[in-house]
Amino acid sequence: VSKKLLNSVPGCVDDVLHGLASCNPDLKVLDGHRVILRADLSHIKGHVALLSGGGSGHEPAHAGYVGRGMLTGVIAGPVFTSPPVGSIVAAVRTVAHAGAAGVLLLVKNYTGDRLNFGLALERAHREGIEVEMVVIADDCAFISPSKAGRRGLCGIVLIHKIAGALAEEGKSLKEIASFVRQAATGIGTLGISLSPCSVPGSGPTFQLAADEFELGLGIHGEAGVQRYKMMSCDEVVRIMIDHMTNEASKSRVVLQPGDSIIIIVNNLGGLSCLELQIVASTVVHLLESRGLRIERAMTGSFMTALEMSGVSLTIMKTTAELVRLFDKDTSAPAWPRVQCVQVTGQTRTIQCAPENAQPERTEPVAINVQVYQRVLKHVCSSLLALKDELNDLDRASGDGDCGNTHARAAQAISEWIHSGNLPSQPSGLLSALSNVLLEKMGGTSGA
Repeated sequence: VSKKLLNSVPGCVDDVLHGLASCNPDLKVLDGHRVILRADLSHIKGHVALLSGGGSGHEPAHAGYVGRGMLTGVIAGPVFTSPPVGSIVAAVRTVAHAGAAGVLLLVKNYTGDRLNFGLALERAHREGIEVEMVVIADDCAFISPSKAGRRGLCGIVLIHKIAGALAEEGKSLKEIASFVRQAATGIGTLGISLSPCSVPGSGPTFQLAADEFELGLGIHGEAGVQRYKMMSCDEVVRIMIDHMTNEASKSRVVLQPGDSIIIIVNNLGGLSCLELQIVASTVVHLLESRGLRIERAMTGSFMTALEMSGVSLTIMKTTAELVRLFDKDTSAPAWPRVQCVQVTGQTRTIQCAPENAQPERTEPVAINVQVYQRVLKHVCSSLLALKDELNDLDRASGDGDCGNTHARAAQAISEWIHSGNLPSQPSGLLSALSNVLLEKMGGTSGA
């Protein structure tokens, strides 16, 4: 059984919701239910209320998206399990009692969610409450989806935002439902995992070899479509985008050069921020190289699978109206501060100020440069050969990266030698060499 920082397995979802309400005064827990609601329910009078939810373990989804300009409330089930009908009905009744002009249920396409939210919708109808349900299915994993259709993944977060902006503007229940159904047809999501997650109180949800990653798995650890040997980030992202846009696939995102898109690079829970930014860089580069115009881009944890080490990519084909709604303000705690600026077309580097280089005051001596090259090459090869030994020695007294630091120095010096810019005077050589190490080596040794 995996280690988890919990008070108890049965009570972990309650603790999550109370933790969210404790740190965000704009949110409240509905007494007796695993439901989070906006604290200012009086402000929804005359406006459509938006409710979503599903199994827990996907934080910050969905409770983190409750707030002005996004969801009115969220119903949370046990970890990876759909919420009960009674709690969904209680949430619907509460927002209807607050004066909502209709209730829209936004549901991911999983059988349990569809059944429980669907039954709650029927009970609400019998009570005379105007309710509609929109099911979001954005998974691009399966070339030929099963009868259950495509799974609901991170794409629903974009629907929360679009629907929330429309509700804030006072649009009707029919108008919002129709608009987001159409918007959802242009959304696709695909994930990859480097390692599994584990449900509290249980072991890993699946097994994955140390040198493998899985393509197209679900957010509950459901099987993907293919396993690959590990490769570079560029290669992994290329496989993902090729799969998402495969013309033979019935679940692809249909994109043409010149199309405008919004993207989410989503951490599935346990990927380091370092890796996530590398993935994001590759995603932007590859999509732009295919002629797509990225209007907005978000990176972070939006729809997780507990501590799964992996990433998903969501692409939404967009229009000027969708971008306008996406840019509308929201108080939801998990929605990031996204700049209202088109990503594609921006200059991403700033030129360095020119260095005031001091030219050599004497004639260059070619034999000196040859000697320097021989000596430096010998030093570099020695440092590279000692990398593991230096790391082991450093591990006993520090953080175990001394060998890596010196190997980085050796690589930098080697590249500098091949550039052909070695000064021939000793003072010039040592000055230039120190600049190379200050710039490239890093760490205490570099300084």
